[in-house]
Amino acid sequence: MDLYLIRHAWAEQQDSARWSDDSLRPLTPEGGKRFAKLIRKLAKTQFQPSLIVSSPLLRCRQTAQVIVNVLKPQGVILVQREELAPGGSLDPLLRWTASEARSHTAVAWVGHAPDVEVFCAALIGQGQSLIHFSKGALALIRFDGPPKLGQGELQWLVTAKLLGI
Repeated sequence: MDLYLIRHAWAEQQDSARWSDDSLRPLTPEGGKRFAKLIRKLAKTQFQPSLIVSSPLLRCRQTAQVIVNVLKPQGVILVQREELAPGGSLDPLLRWTASEARSHTAVAWVGHAPDVEVFCAALIGQGQSLIHFSKGALALIRFDGPPKLGQGELQWLVTAKLLGI
């Protein structure tokens, strides 16, 4: 299985006067456009998840929706999971994803820092390490079969800046 870990795209700055509930903080218009450019570029290569799993927070849902909008002709499915909210739990998310592996060979998780960084490290076997994810960054971790802790191999980690976006 290919598992893509994605940190949400560029969001508005925290501002309790504008968003009393931080879960409602959206992407910036430019952040959404920049992320769409990144996804269009990756879609020309190997980025083709059939299932996108998002944190329920607005900025992640919007990031996931950008992916769906770009990949729509391929029939991408989008779901939300509480485990990808800030401070989420990797073990139940892994179990759920493993159960979906029968139907999907490429899955994308859209979440928050530092969770995606911690999850990435744990999935490739370095649970005490952190792997930095810039806003909008994507990593591909490959597994032989369903995803399991410490059993993944990091194939690549890409940022918009690295791709000149």
